[in-house]
Amino acid sequence: MTDSPTPMSTIPSSPVGLHRVLDAGPGVLPYRARSLDTRHEIWPDEVRVDVDGLSLHGPFYRQLRMANTDEAGALDVPALRGAVLDIVATHGKLQSPISGDGGKFTGTVAEVGSQSPLGLSVGDDIISVTSLAVTPLTLTDGLAQWDGLSEFIPTTGATAILFARSDVARRPTDLDLRFAVQVMRTSEAPAIVAQLIAEAVETGATPVVCVLGAEKTSGSLTLALAGQSAKRIAVTQDAGAADALRAAGLADEVIVADQAPSMDLLTRVIHAGGPAQITVDCDDTGTATQSAILVTEQGGTVVYAPADTDFQAAARGAEALAANVRMIIGAGNTPGHADAAIEAVRADDALRALLERRFAVEAPKHYEFDDSGAPWS
Repeated sequence: MTDSPTPMSTIPSSPVGLHRVLDAGPGVLPYRARSLDTRHEIWPDEVRVDVDGLSLHGPFYRQLRMANTDEAGALDVPALRGAVLDIVATHGKLQSPISGDGGKFTGTVAEVGSQSPLGLSVGDDIISVTSLAVTPLTLTDGLAQWDGLSEFIPTTGATAILFARSDVARRPTDLDLRFAVQVMRTSEAPAIVAQLIAEAVETGATPVVCVLGAEKTSGSLTLALAGQSAKRIAVTQDAGAADALRAAGLADEVIVADQAPSMDLLTRVIHAGGPAQITVDCDDTGTATQSAILVTEQGGTVVYAPADTDFQAAARGAEALAANVRMIIGAGNTPGHADAAIEAVRADDALRALLERRFAVEAPKHYEFDDSGAPWS
């Protein structure tokens, strides 16, 4: 991106970044914009960050990897780097043109506007909570340090701009950086569940919480943040993961079962103490979308952790089951969710060890995608 020729003095700043939107009509938000103004000069309520790492959202990385892998299964790393560089050069942000996904970034605060409300100072090491899909970004190093084998992209000479409504977390010094980013970016749904449990406890209830895909990072964090204030039922298809969840003391009951909707699954959840007042779908394959509704009692709540959940399938499932359930998108910005997840990891050695082992062995997965989520259509 090249700097916009329009003088800053003629454009009032917007807390959500409207002033950085280019090539779009008035009022278009940065997520929907085709391109953003990436000039390094900041408005009074902005913050400029020297970026040292980009962490792509999982579906976005998998899209890029699929598109740059040949028929023999060999990854074309230069082409992969080029794809990321081209997106940023064209759009001034790092956002999938297929699904709209972005990611997070890590870096050090370089400049703080006099009116910024974020409470940051020059030199602060941070991790973004706000997505790269809405963040003005420039890259200058060709991503030469990236081997293409993971979602985390080390970089030098990159710059990002934070708006007044952007959100960040302090970079923890006691955890591996990539691990910390992974924990933070899966912390939205666990924080929502913790909030729902707290509301139930205020009424004197001890809610039953069922987590499908409990072996996922978001699933294990949900169980950890639920703590002793709820009866926790963990469901996983992986017997080894079930043993690890039991050993870590993260659930009262652990069920090893296919997570596709079935009466067998419902029966086993009921036998474990269900149906649930709160169910959390942390499975990222779509298998459990309707199962989450099935195992939830009438009037209960279903939280969907995956950002790419098929909510049409969820709606059809609720209709087919005549289910009176509240469905919540488990992504967003519950205040303090990133810091709460990091504190949970710090406070529980078993949880930390479990997640670190999982992080070390996770391998890229491959899915087919359409363009239904394209942000600029």
